[in-house]
Amino acid sequence: MSAARILVVDDESEIRGLLKEILADEGYEVDVAADAAEARVRRAQHDPDLVLLDIWMPDTDGITLLREWSQANGTSCPVVMMSGHGTVETAVEATRLGAFDFVEKPLSLAKLLRTVERALDSGRNRRQAGRTLVPTLIAPVGKSRAMHALREQVQQVAPHETPVLIIGEPGTGREAFARYIHSISPRSAGPFVQLVATGMTDDGAAAALHGTEDRGGVHAGLLEQAAGGVLFINGLEDLPQKAQGLLVAALETHTITRVGGAVPVKLNLRVISSATPRMLSDNGGTVRPELFSRLNIITLTVPPLRDYAQDVPDLLRYYVDRLVDEEHLPFRRFGVAAQNRLRNYPWPGNIRELKNLVQRLLILGGEEEIRLDEIERELASQAPTTEPLVKQDLLALPLREAREHFERAYLQQQLILCNGKVGQLAKRVGMERTHLYRKLRSLGVDFRQLAED
Repeated sequence: MSAARILVVDDESEIRGLLKEILADEGYEVDVAADAAEARVRRAQHDPDLVLLDIWMPDTDGITLLREWSQANGTSCPVVMMSGHGTVETAVEATRLGAFDFVEKPLSLAKLLRTVERALDSGRNRRQAGRTLVPTLIAPVGKSRAMHALREQVQQVAPHETPVLIIGEPGTGREAFARYIHSISPRSAGPFVQLVATGMTDDGAAAALHGTEDRGGVHAGLLEQAAGGVLFINGLEDLPQKAQGLLVAALETHTITRVGGAVPVKLNLRVISSATPRMLSDNGGTVRPELFSRLNIITLTVPPLRDYAQDVPDLLRYYVDRLVDEEHLPFRRFGVAAQNRLRNYPWPGNIRELKNLVQRLLILGGEEEIRLDEIERELASQAPTTEPLVKQDLLALPLREAREHFERAYLQQQLILCNGKVGQLAKRVGMERTHLYRKLRSLGVDFRQLAED
């Protein structure tokens, strides 16, 4: 069994050296980083089993770095925070972001080693639970025509080496489709390396992409780490201009030269990138034309959840099962009325919003059946202040047509919640029944068919 690898991140060289010496004497493989930028590179290079992360650093503090890792793709290994100026608020924030523990400086050697052992045990148990309880990757969920067609497209493009651009609103699951492409491609045995565009700067682009070479050895960059596999660019439109230029050169020559090195390194990778629909409508927007043309050879569009709302019940069940298995949350099930309400909700945050909703309801607990009134309260409390309630371009329509469009959608949704009973609908919407019948007929709403369904 290979030794566990620990990454120590601290801006004080004496502490880095001391911890490296102590942990190496205990039989661990140890990497060190002096700041957040170096920590990102080291973590990407070796995927450590544990990170010891100092909170107070001059460029980017440890809490900010932990938040970045948590928001990008979750903390893949336990993180223990270290600080000489700890406060309760800082410890609470670190725990909320996924930190395993919090130790104070000056460090107690015995306590530190016990914490390291417990954190490594926790990481091993979590990985084992992930292998035995939940499949590492399945095809994106959905029986709708839209999801079926998209899965077919993915299966067509996966065997090829061509770059793929995945377009979709935030939260639609673009990364999940990128991983699905990778998992069924000839490169599935190779790495899946993610480049989070918002986490890259012009100053750090060369080291992050090309890697570095110095007396301490070779430190592979993201392009080299993806050898034999896939580089996934998450948020192409947010990539700094310098990074874009470096990518163009690398894709043209199929080689890179590490920072501080002199010998070109050949590349062997496939590029999959993601972006929002706005970038495509702007014909690349802030993306260099030469990069856009190279990465936009095949485009896959992931629809917003409101466009395949019939899959919402399946998605609710999937995330309940997954969260119960992965996070040991109490099992709950969505009642029929609750499912119908959510099937007709516009989901401005898409799949991510649905998963978050399920997670909140399981954490908060309650009766086994999640009822309509609980859903109504939850949606009301989470209603965005800047998003339109119905994500449709009603402003592009004439006033009468826009009003009819809204009334039709509103009454159809309310009628479903009333199980097709017009009497209940009249009470719910505050209309006299005779007038309501006339309104439904004028809008072409077949309430008899809805009642049968």
